[in-house]
Amino acid sequence: MADFGINEMQEMQKRLQNKYQDKWEQISPETGKNKLLWMIGEIGEVIDIVKKHGGLKASSDTELRKHLVEEMADVLMFYNDVMLCYGISADELKQAYTVKFENNMTRW
Repeated sequence: MADFGINEMQEMQKRLQNKYQDKWEQISPETGKNKLLWMIGEIGEVIDIVKKHGGLKASSDTELRKHLVEEMADVLMFYNDVMLCYGISADELKQAYTVKFENNMTRW
């Protein structure tokens, strides 16, 4: 299976946003805060799985792991919505991520 990257995720999110443009709030800097709040809610669902069942069981139990991965996908969907709201491209994110990585590699 090929890597699943930010560009592909953003294209999928754009398709979803276009399909539901009459039902969902529009992608814009003004709605970015709401998308962040939705993302935090989804992160809370991931945390609940691990908190209730422990990390080992959440990663090894087939059904629980399926639920964990599904909730992580929800987090990524909102993460990509946030990037779209603020016009952050995959290349821009890669550049910032690389700088952060390099700084962290020399931090201690």
